[in-house]
Amino acid sequence: MVKRLDLYGKLTGHEGCVNTIDFNATGDVLVSGSDDRRVILWDWATSTSKFSYPSGHMDNIFQTKFMPFTDDRKIITASADGQLARTLYSVDTLFLPAMVRLGLVLENGRVETKKVGKHQGRVHKLAVEPGSPYILYSCGEDGFVQHYDLRSNSSSKLFRCSSFTENNKQSGSIRLNGIVIDPRNPNYFAVGGSDEYARVYDIRMYQLDARTSSDRSIDTFCPHHLIKTHDVHITALAYSNTSELLVSYNDELIYLFQKNMGLGPVPLSLQGEDLNKLEKPQVYSGHRNSQTVKGVSFFGPTDEYVLTGSDCGHIFIWKKKDAKLVRVMVGDRHIVNQLKPHPCIPVLATCGIEKTIKLWAPTSKDVTPLPPDVQEIMEANRRGREDHSRVTLTPDMIMHVLRLHRRQALAYIERRENLGYVDSDDDDDDIGGGAYVLGFSDGEEGENSECSIS
Repeated sequence: MVKRLDLYGKLTGHEGCVNTIDFNATGDVLVSGSDDRRVILWDWATSTSKFSYPSGHMDNIFQTKFMPFTDDRKIITASADGQLARTLYSVDTLFLPAMVRLGLVLENGRVETKKVGKHQGRVHKLAVEPGSPYILYSCGEDGFVQHYDLRSNSSSKLFRCSSFTENNKQSGSIRLNGIVIDPRNPNYFAVGGSDEYARVYDIRMYQLDARTSSDRSIDTFCPHHLIKTHDVHITALAYSNTSELLVSYNDELIYLFQKNMGLGPVPLSLQGEDLNKLEKPQVYSGHRNSQTVKGVSFFGPTDEYVLTGSDCGHIFIWKKKDAKLVRVMVGDRHIVNQLKPHPCIPVLATCGIEKTIKLWAPTSKDVTPLPPDVQEIMEANRRGREDHSRVTLTPDMIMHVLRLHRRQALAYIERRENLGYVDSDDDDDDIGGGAYVLGFSDGEEGENSECSIS
């Protein structure tokens, strides 16, 4: 099947990089979000747009998801509204609130959007409880994990994810990039972010009140050679249907953990002899994950394959069991960011820096081998990882980055002021809410928007 995957079609309609894609439960509709701040629903089989609407976000959309059992009428979105910025006259950090928003498709052909929560910092990922039309989670660069019940229009901060220290206490917060729910037991969810540990939590341990809740993971996962390192971080996680945890690291590799490979809730307490008793995870290599926050996924009716995008513009597919590389496909002229398997049939949707979504299906009559230059591709990716690990930030480089942050902050704040955006500390108000005619263009999406490189 995988060796017969071929380009089935392209979905064209966004005016910026496509950062997120998701199928509905039956797989007949695909939803996407982009740097253009629009949400588009697609009839992917005919490569046509069903309708689109402005999300109400003030910056790049990072996640779009259908809420289950809502007849595809409730779409939850998260964005870079709260991206880290710098003030004009100093290098003090200014955090702008990032919104989690709900789009409700009405019978009269309009879409209402409203804020359901916010983070101080970008929100990369959402997780929807399987089978629930009401319950979801978000995680953000502020380190918080939030829990939502759409019936009450409320969000609750569960905890702030904290880093581990040598004395097994927790200190500074972890900027979170990913959150996933265990499909076999929705009480468990895993998060990953700006350190080397994937953490697993049990929602039953938490009262939904941040004043009494602390960061209490029930297990942690990390490749043994990365423990106590500070130069890697997690960009994405995925659970298989049998609760295996797949973890992708920035400028490192992808690892598959079984439940018995956990380090426990306090990983730094493990001694060398204890680590040696633990099984090591399966590892997948050949790609490069450096320039963007890339996804990782399982593929196949029984999760037989592991796949991810790469900075080199290719899609990499390995056999899950033995990590054998079986396909390398050109998925983007620049970078492949996200991949989403169809829930029922062997179809794959991918997106990246280009403004299109690509669809892949096993339509090729011939079995496709690995490309003749696959070794050169993998070697270039390996060298890139090694070169990046040797980079040292000079004072000139740091000042250049700060100047870029100041310019971005100015442009961002000016745009918010021009659009009449006013933030409030009241979580119950509907910031930026409104109703939109399906397919209506409010003029904002026509602005040029550079792709977000994180």
